[in-house]
Amino acid sequence: FEADDLIGTLSKQAEKEGFQTFMVTPDKDFAQLVSENIFMYKPSRMGNGIEIWGIPEVQKRFEVEKPEQVIDYLGMMGDAVDNIPGLPGVGDKTAKKFLKEYGSMENLLANTHELKGKMREKVEANKDLGLLSKQLATILLDCPVQFHEKDFELNHPDFNKTTEIFKELEFRRIADSLPKIFKSFPKHEEQTQKQKGTGTEKPQPQETSHQFDLFAVTEEDTENNSGYKTTENAEHFYQFVDTPFSRKLLLEKLLVQKSVSFHIETVGTNSFETDIIGVSFCYEKGKGYFVNLSENKKGAKEILKEFSSFFESKTIEKIGHNIKYCIKVLYNYSIRLKGNLFDTMLAHYLLNPDMRHNLDVLSETYLNYKSTSLESLIGKKGKNQRSLRKIELKKQANFAVEKADLTLQLKLIFEKDITKLKLKKLYTNIEIPLLRVLASMELEGIKLDADFLNSLSKKLIEDIQNLESTIYKEANIEFNLASPKQLGDVLFEHLKLVEKPKKTKTGQYATGEEILSKLAPKHKIVKEILEWRGLVKLKNTYVDALPNEINKKTGRIHTTFSQAVAATGRLSSNNPNLQNIPIRTERGRQVRKAFVPRNEDYTLVSADYSQIELRIIASLSNDKSMIE
Repeated sequence: FEADDLIGTLSKQAEKEGFQTFMVTPDKDFAQLVSENIFMYKPSRMGNGIEIWGIPEVQKRFEVEKPEQVIDYLGMMGDAVDNIPGLPGVGDKTAKKFLKEYGSMENLLANTHELKGKMREKVEANKDLGLLSKQLATILLDCPVQFHEKDFELNHPDFNKTTEIFKELEFRRIADSLPKIFKSFPKHEEQTQKQKGTGTEKPQPQETSHQFDLFAVTEEDTENNSGYKTTENAEHFYQFVDTPFSRKLLLEKLLVQKSVSFHIETVGTNSFETDIIGVSFCYEKGKGYFVNLSENKKGAKEILKEFSSFFESKTIEKIGHNIKYCIKVLYNYSIRLKGNLFDTMLAHYLLNPDMRHNLDVLSETYLNYKSTSLESLIGKKGKNQRSLRKIELKKQANFAVEKADLTLQLKLIFEKDITKLKLKKLYTNIEIPLLRVLASMELEGIKLDADFLNSLSKKLIEDIQNLESTIYKEANIEFNLASPKQLGDVLFEHLKLVEKPKKTKTGQYATGEEILSKLAPKHKIVKEILEWRGLVKLKNTYVDALPNEINKKTGRIHTTFSQAVAATGRLSSNNPNLQNIPIRTERGRQVRKAFVPRNEDYTLVSADYSQIELRIIASLSNDKSMIE
């Protein structure tokens, strides 16, 4: 059972005993449970108040006659978050339209003859999927739990213990806010009467002077709604620099600093194709400068060249967040980043490898500061979204300088923590030098023989088609090999390979690799199906996909090695992932042959340090037998 089911079961049981019940959740799925005495208590974003949904609110939001129809609504349109497939081609508007006309999923499926065109074809072809989706969207109300009033009595926690836990987990804001929230709420023994629902009126958020809101922020916390500092209430001086003279003055200031934080604002994330909008600099908390660049690449290069003496200075420490990206972007503008580096992303990775390391999260966690979101400036994704270049220059400056400012402030914290935890040697001698090596590797890229892969793809098509013919012949029926349902029906109903085949939660036969691998030694057709799957994956994932990753400017593939992802310290490769090129099968090894040297003057060398982990353990433990 899921948490949704437990909440649903307990809510209905409490309602039967006469209680008004509040489900504290922003999840729209719970709207199906709303009744005269069951309400959704929806915390709004950033703790700015709450919404209480009763029957009228659900009717208005989903355009239904009764809350139970929310199940049909979710079943029709699906929900990617909850892995509910829904009916193909049915979205919010269509689902509401169907519910107005047919009232339920079952009634819709019984009257598909009234639908027109492609929609009729899609719905009729996916009736089973529709019913399954409704089933998946239904919150269960028969969990083996029992409602007991005493279990829901609210008692004040031991704040000494909660403070210790929150500080260990670095939940600083909650640690500060929790005692203040409970301060305004009476202890259970002070409550003289339990409130039971009458079903006659909808409760209001301000119903009691002791309204307990876990999502609220008290007035003592902050003057703004979120509880964080922002550019609106934090003292700062951010200035844009847009003339040759002002740039000259800024450069003079930068060149006399020991360390400077900088941030490069770009229009995209692909370092080979993106354009730089501007660069921000900060060497003092709350104070910084933004240099905006020309949209013309040549003009932008000329402005950046003015600051080359700063970027290429070996005496000034450069502070940044994800500096490897900056190195690559600047490289494409003919600027080389030299001198000592301090990367706050890498520093935090060493300090807390299991946490997220993006600047927004770190600012909230360590500085109690909420940075300006890009969406608030340019709008949501879509046709109406603007370019950052098109917004007011002052806002551009505030947005970009804020990042450099926050990076500087984080550096001051992380630098002390790294020294305190004796991580400085690891950070300075391994992580930072590795950063430069990885940047060079990514810029270099690797050449791919696309013609070789094209010929391999044609051969794979032949082999796949031959295997399909063989499988159909042995099964004595043609079916969709890519369909787990059809494959399961053929193997376990038509061929009856197993007496009691395993089924998935949705009721269809399990045909995963683990299941089929156990059957392969006993049944030739299963072995061939696994081989077919392997060839199809090889063709689609590698042989056909890799040529599309070739950069048009360089003619090479450029992956990105993530240094701050795996908590174990292992590098990860993405866009594309070059760490999982197949090697176990002969066909897989063929793909590796497509990676070739730059030209005849170069040779690719494969090197691997055998059993490196055991060698390190032997050295650290000084175990004689292991060393031998």
